[in-house]
Amino acid sequence: MAELGGQWAERTGTTVRAVRLFQPGKPLQQTEIEVPGMGQRDVLVRVKAAGICHSDAHYRAGLSSVRSLPVTLGHEVAGVVEKAGQEVTRLKPGDRVCLHYMVTCGDCLYCNAGYEQFCTSGMIIGKHRDGGYAEYIAVPARGVFLLPEAIPFEHGAIMMCSSATSLHALRKARMQAGETVAVFGAGGLGMSAIQLAFACGASRVFAVDIRAAKLERARQFGAIPVDAGAVDPPAEIRRLTDGRGVDVALELIGLPDVMRQALQSLAVFGRLAIVGLTDKSFEVAPYNELLNREAEIIGVSDNLASEMPFLIQCVLEKKLVLSNVVTRTVPLDAESINKVHDDLSRFGESVRTVIIP
Repeated sequence: MAELGGQWAERTGTTVRAVRLFQPGKPLQQTEIEVPGMGQRDVLVRVKAAGICHSDAHYRAGLSSVRSLPVTLGHEVAGVVEKAGQEVTRLKPGDRVCLHYMVTCGDCLYCNAGYEQFCTSGMIIGKHRDGGYAEYIAVPARGVFLLPEAIPFEHGAIMMCSSATSLHALRKARMQAGETVAVFGAGGLGMSAIQLAFACGASRVFAVDIRAAKLERARQFGAIPVDAGAVDPPAEIRRLTDGRGVDVALELIGLPDVMRQALQSLAVFGRLAIVGLTDKSFEVAPYNELLNREAEIIGVSDNLASEMPFLIQCVLEKKLVLSNVVTRTVPLDAESINKVHDDLSRFGESVRTVIIP
């Protein structure tokens, strides 16, 4: 249990602030928890920034279930190493770090194959075990990455989910240099997806959303905006591509109608990567939308630790700029955080909000 559940390896007796989910469908609550205990291969991290992801709002709403309650949400985490376990040699107190949110065994079939998101005993911080809506978090050192001084903590936090998942989606969709990409949803994931698509060599990127402010941010990153409130996105994308459609479409919202629009935007041999969470289905016309184009629908689950070094390098080289993606910060306060969750459930204007404890 020490490797995957090191936070219960010892009791500290010292309490710190946290914002936790006690019941799905109810607001998060301010509370005190013990400083997480550590195993010998763990590190204790003092949280400097914790992103608020749309997935967190799904957990609060009960759309995506957590393992046990109460739980401290927050899987986008950056901070400073406070203490390192006896067997940890790569990290030391004072190191600036960001956390890969998959806590895995490292030994099972999937971990050995490099697909640790399917680890047979894996857990996600902020879902299956306590996450970053707190002053401290303890995690195995194997999932902790050094955060260069040039990258602010709030950028390091959101990089670990919204940016990492966007990169994983592009890789799952096998995007190649010179191809065209449509990003459905110009929120936190979308802004990273647009920039990373260009970093990977996309010739053109289309950003689809209904919010003018988000579309304007997308334009600033070089994307061609498509206002889904004013035009039919598949028709507009085909018009802008001389009737062809796009090679890759990313669905980042989790709405069945948008998934269908993304599918209808594909060119011959096009690939749709679905990232957005929903418990609803969407209709597919097999011949016209798949068979007749040899198109593909690809599911995207989380991201990989092996993708983190490339992502960090993209930020250092300014191929991925997150200053315009983090649009708001809030304190470690239940009322403030619940308001952000409410806004996310309404698909509001804010791109990414980060908690600063």
